[in-house]
Amino acid sequence: MTLKKTLLATVVGAAMAGTALLPLTASAETLRIGYSADPETLDLHEQLSGGVLRFSHLSFDPLVRWTKDFQFEPRLATEWEQVDDTHVRMTLREGVTFHSGNPFTAKDVVWTIERLKESPDYRAIFEPIASAEAVDDYTIEITTTAPYPLLLNLATYIFPMDSEFYTGETEDGNDKAEIIKAGNSFASRNVSGTGPFIVTDRRQGVRVDFKRFEDYWDTESEGNVSEIVLTPIAENASRVAALLSGGVDFIDAVPPNDLDRVRDAQGANLVEIPGTRIIGFQLNEERVEAFQDARVRQAVDLAINQEGIADRLMRGFATPAGQFSPEGYSGYNADLVPRYDLERAQELMAEAGYEEGFSVDMIAPNNRYVNDAQIAQAVANMLARININVNLRTMPLAQYWPEYDTRQSDIAMIGWHSDTEDTANFFQYLSFCIDTESGAGQYNYGSYCNEEIDALVTQADSETDLEKRGEMLREAEAMLYEDVGFIMLHWQNLAYAAADGIDIEPVVNATDFPYLGDLVITR
Repeated sequence: MTLKKTLLATVVGAAMAGTALLPLTASAETLRIGYSADPETLDLHEQLSGGVLRFSHLSFDPLVRWTKDFQFEPRLATEWEQVDDTHVRMTLREGVTFHSGNPFTAKDVVWTIERLKESPDYRAIFEPIASAEAVDDYTIEITTTAPYPLLLNLATYIFPMDSEFYTGETEDGNDKAEIIKAGNSFASRNVSGTGPFIVTDRRQGVRVDFKRFEDYWDTESEGNVSEIVLTPIAENASRVAALLSGGVDFIDAVPPNDLDRVRDAQGANLVEIPGTRIIGFQLNEERVEAFQDARVRQAVDLAINQEGIADRLMRGFATPAGQFSPEGYSGYNADLVPRYDLERAQELMAEAGYEEGFSVDMIAPNNRYVNDAQIAQAVANMLARININVNLRTMPLAQYWPEYDTRQSDIAMIGWHSDTEDTANFFQYLSFCIDTESGAGQYNYGSYCNEEIDALVTQADSETDLEKRGEMLREAEAMLYEDVGFIMLHWQNLAYAAADGIDIEPVVNATDFPYLGDLVITR
């Protein structure tokens, strides 16, 4: 819906009646959230980020979603069948309505998939899909370009959009379906999904208000939240203080140095989850010639004490990493561990002809990852020991992504959670040779390129023998480890906290996308 002070009459009606279908056994409740960041946009396909994906689960529904033990739970798709090596047929849920009042049908899924394939941020991950076709109103058939073992993984990122609502032109003649990175598009300001909550007001960087959708299809959900007020609170101490003082009910990203404080506090509950998000840095080879030399990249890697950062800055709330894949992922290689060695790093700088070092600019967010700004400063200090002098700038996430997209700095921090819960996704976005047509390397800030690694990962993505596929991905991890195509730091754990009576444990998960439509408040 259009997010102005005066909303469309149909939206106001839906929002104000938002508690109508709440379970009779639970009262309607308002949830006040203090997140480290709000969604950068309301267009699901403009920015592939945690903030937008969290929003997706509030106002939209995926075809399927992950359970806590990484099984697939039917949502807008109720059944699926592998017809042959390259065709999957899905049965869609009937009787589902968009916030606009339009009925949900197969045409909306086809339209959404086609738009995903045009999105700069998503086209690489959806490249394996050749086409999607509506067989009838509630059946779709998806065709892949080759045998592809991860189609259901992709389906967790297909949040059908209201094709009728997003089709046509605005009053000023702009295409409603247009995707504009960090721009002012129709879809970035207007929402019509099938999800449990309608957006009623949004002030970027200030707050987002939601009301429960009275015609939400999932009447079996026990969730009883009627309204949500999402307030971004970037500063860790302020976010924790807001919870402990009663200013908010639920926060994310509890920092390591506050875990004991929250755990011991009266009236608050802490939930900790092992994480799979890799935190690291990218070296911009286009701007800094020295970074084109593998010896310099190795020196940077060896100069960073990952275990020290995990122990002292993260206080054990992270696992030091030497590869993209956390344990349990198909490409996890137990031999690839952090290798801090300052003396060898200094030797490599001398061998490469950079004993005297050089100066670089570094950027990092200060409200996206746990202790992100402090980690960036620690890394800058460590690089000074090999005579790389760092000019560090940190900024809020809303400013960071637009700056990141320009690639006008020398080193950039990024955290990445595999969209498919699989190893290949890390490579495809963070280290593949950049290809603007396919979307490969969309977040390869450093323009690193190793065609041999890319070919191996691409081959693995059409290998349906999972054991062989795992061997290929483990080999790719080993190759990247030696070539240092990405500076690994650690996998970040997750910590949420909520006031008494806010039962968050069942709705939070390792994907870091809470299912708040199912949240039960019992206070």
